[in-house]
Formats: sequence, C-alpha cells, structure tokens
Amino acid sequence: MSGFKLTRESILDGSLRTASQAMLGTQMPLMSEEVRAQQIDAALAAAPNPAAIWVFGYGSLMWNPAFLFAERRTARVYGYHRQFCLWARAGRGSPERPGLMLGIEPGGSCNGVIYRIAPELVRSELDVLWRREMNSAVYRPEWVASRTREGTVHALTFAVNRSHERYIGDLDLISTARYLAQGAGPLGLCCEYLFETVAHLRALGVRDRHLEILEAHVRAHDRLAAAAVQPASERSCA
Repeated sequence: MSGFKLTRESILDGSLRTASQAMLGTQMPLMSEEVRAQQIDAALAAAPNPAAIWVFGYGSLMWNPAFLFAERRTARVYGYHRQFCLWARAGRGSPERPGLMLGIEPGGSCNGVIYRIAPELVRSELDVLWRREMNSAVYRPEWVASRTREGTVHALTFAVNRSHERYIGDLDLISTARYLAQGAGPLGLCCEYLFETVAHLRALGVRDRHLEILEAHVRAHDRLAAAAVQPASERSCA
C-alpha cells in the first residue's frame, strides 16, 4: 500500500492533498487556500517574537520537516505531552486499516525539536507546514515556550483539536498497540511512524518511556500475528 513519499515537492504540487482526498472522499472537507492564509496571518499576528519564528516538532517533523529552516535545536515544552490520540485514515492509515497519529495534549511535558525559519522565508515555509499538517484542521496552532540549552524561545506547534471527529482521546495500551501494528496507508505502515519517533528521540538523547513501552507491544503484536496468519514475505513490523 505504501509508495507515496511525503516531501516538500509532494506537498507543494498538491499530491498530498489529492491522495488524502481520494482516500477520504467527501466525508472530510479539506482546508481551503483562503482559510489557510487567514490562519497563517493569525498565527503570525500572535507571535510573541515576530523577528524569530520557530516551529516545535514532536513527531514526524523531527525527522522529515519538509520545510526550509535556518537553525535546529533540541527542546522541551512544558504543559503538553505526546499522545497517540488521532485516527489515521489516510497517510499511514486507511479506512480499511486505520492507524493512529500523534498529537500533544494538555499536561506534563514533551521533548522534541525546534526549527527557526529565516525571516524572508517565514510565510512561504509556514504555507508548506500548513499544507502538511492542517489539511483537515485536526490540530490547533499554538505558541509554546520551548526550553533549550541556549535558552527559552517561543515556538509554533500543533496541539490536538479535541473537537475534531478524528480525536479519540486516551486509548488503552493494548488497543493503541493493535492499531499501530495494523495501520497502513499511502505513506506506509503506522508502526514505522512509532519506530521512527522513538529512534529519533533516542538519537537526541531523550527517552520516552510511554512510547518505548508501546514499541515493545507493537513488535510483540506483529510477531504473534505474523506467526499465526501471515506468510513470511508479508511480515513487516517485527
């Protein structure tokens, strides 16, 4: 089912939007260009420091930002925690094999990466970011204080929109692992999204105990499922 690549080019040429619309049909209207521009304007108007626009990534933005940036730092945000709390029925999921995607929810703290966008590229690169993250308005743009070794800076991030129909809240561990193990869509396997997140956090010197426990359960789930019903050629996440 995989083969489509999430790149700057596939975002800008409309391929990502087309693929999402083809899979979701008309059940989920995608954001218009006019609304996207209005939201970017509103986010910039609310920026605590308009001279330095940073973006905080806590999932796939850590290893595949797809927008141009001038500086990158490891950061920690307090007041939010990372959670698999969104249905994925496109991307790394499908209506037939839904997966789960990360959002950040109120409470706790979250490690990730912040990116500074060059001043002359702010609007064009935020447009890329919005096309990538906000097609279906599943997130809410938020400015958060991000602590780094060089000091605290405010960064734009995308917190989960709890009023969106894709929001599912806090699933139990076993159900979460099952959806992560089984989810698959045009961008690939949902389990790979989890594995990449854990691997990149480790590369930053960060341990996320909850995600590491999930990783162990997903790998165990896939090994058992593969041994029971799948030919060896189809095993993928173990």
